[in-house]
Order: sequence, then C-alpha cells, then structure tokens
Amino acid sequence: MRVIDHIKNTTKPIFSYEILPPLRGNTIDKVYKTIDLLKEFDPKYINITTHRSEFEYRQTAEGLYQKVSVRKRPGTIAIAAAIKTRYNVEVVPHMLCSGFTKEETEYALIDLNYLGIYDLLLLRGDKDKNEKSFIPEKNGHAHATELQKQVNNWNKGILLDGSQIGNLQEKFSYAVAGYPEKHEEAPNLNSDLLYLKQKVDAGAEYIITQMFFDNAKYFDFVKKCRDIGINVPIIPGLKPITLLNQLTVLPKIFHVDIPEDFATELSKCKTNENAVEVGIEWCKMQAKDLIANGVNNIHFYTMMATQSVKNIAKDIF
Repeated sequence: MRVIDHIKNTTKPIFSYEILPPLRGNTIDKVYKTIDLLKEFDPKYINITTHRSEFEYRQTAEGLYQKVSVRKRPGTIAIAAAIKTRYNVEVVPHMLCSGFTKEETEYALIDLNYLGIYDLLLLRGDKDKNEKSFIPEKNGHAHATELQKQVNNWNKGILLDGSQIGNLQEKFSYAVAGYPEKHEEAPNLNSDLLYLKQKVDAGAEYIITQMFFDNAKYFDFVKKCRDIGINVPIIPGLKPITLLNQLTVLPKIFHVDIPEDFATELSKCKTNENAVEVGIEWCKMQAKDLIANGVNNIHFYTMMATQSVKNIAKDIF
C-alpha cells in the first residue's frame, strides 16, 4: 500500500513522522529506539532524511589546504530498508538534487526498486554551507522538477542513457515540499506557489509542508494552493520546540515565524525543561485545531523531540 493510499483512504487522522539518520559512528539501534518509542501510535509512514556530502578544507603536511568531501551520516536507502524489514511500515526516503549526480540518482532508484521501496520525497535540497547560492553537482539537477523528470522517465522505463528497463513491475510515487511561509529563495509566496504547481502538474501526488507554528498560515497556504488548481493532499508538518534557543534559531534556519503568543510563553521559560512543556502544549493545540478543521494526517519532525512527539501523540492518536 502506498503512502498516498493511506492518506486518501483513511477514516481517521493518521500519524507519520520524519527521522534524521544518526551521525557516523552510531549504529541503527539509535533509529530503532526512536521508532520503538512511537510505534504504539501506528505510524502509516516514516520519512528518512538524506544528506549530501560536505566539503571541508584540511591542512596537509606541506602546509597547503586540500578540499575534502565528507559524508557525516549513513545512507538513507540502507536505513529505509532496515526499517521496512523490521517494522513492516511504509518508508519514504528523501532524494535530493543537492550533492548528487544524475547517475547517483539512477543508482539509488535501481537499489530502491530492488528493495521494494517505492515512496519518495523529492527535494532540491540545501546549498553547501560554503556556497552563497545553490550550485548543482556536475551532471546533477538544479531543480526538483528536473529530479522529477528523471523519476518520471524511470516510471516509463527509460534510463539516463535512453535504454529501456525490461519488466518494470512497480512505479515510484512521490511527494514534494511546500512552504506555507515561502521558500527562503522565492521572491514572494505567489511565485513560490507557481513553482509548487509545476511540481504537482509534473506528477507529485501529495505535498508535505515545512514546519510552521501558526495554523492560520497553513490554512491560508492551502486556500491559495486550491485557488490556483493545486488539488493534491497537503500534509502539515509540525515540530515541538524543545530548547529555549529555538525561539531564535528556528526562524533563522528555517525562515518561519514564531507567533507572538507562543514567543511570549517561551520567553517566560527559565530552563529547557520549561520550554519542552510549552512546546508540547503549543504543538498539541496546533494538531487538535488542524484535525478539527478536517486535516487527516499530521506529520511530525522528531529531531531532538521524540519524547515530546510521543506526549503529543498520546492526546491526539
């Protein structure tokens, strides 16, 4: 059963979440602990983030600096396969333009097809931390729509070199990201929505939003999407705040606003423990309001917040 089928056919609100692969040196037990903590809420799918290699400049014995590619997290495909095998749950590995060539993407599709994993989230991805603007890999994709085209060609049985795939039994289904407060590089929300419509018209079956803390912005985003003909499901992404400094860090990194009422309550907190409680209550309020207004899938970002998500889910699911 594909993720889009779970979303369209559910008769009650469903629970899903995103996990972050652990840093290198950790084992998959760290991932399993997160899933074990949340499995009682019957998640219908689990997203697994993908991370590009980063470039670092290291000094050589001769005193020169050499540019070195470093991958700090294990492969998403391996983690997705392990989760699917152990828990029999749908997994959604992220696929990026950022840091990957078209050939590497094709290898990933070959592996995923072999493993029977057919749900994806397609993203352009972030620029390298040393870049002022996004630069695609040589022979890589510059935009998510280009990545979509490659996946669409695969679904038609066409490989990069133009050869045909024989006996292709399953096709990939995929989602794309949406930004209720617009993507940081978009000049305005309207232009961002037009790009999003291009992605939906190209084959995206549903949208998962960036985190937001003001439900009014989500509802306004959905209305604007519907007004321009985007009619696929739009899944809200929520994240409970767990640290005091996230009051300033999250807006800076993710370009989201913190509502005044929420910011006021967080500013009263003296410790991170206080912030956790405020974050849980605010996120719980968001989830209940979304469900009361007909939303049938709440998606959570669990990074540093697994216990908070569990406490919220107890009341919601």
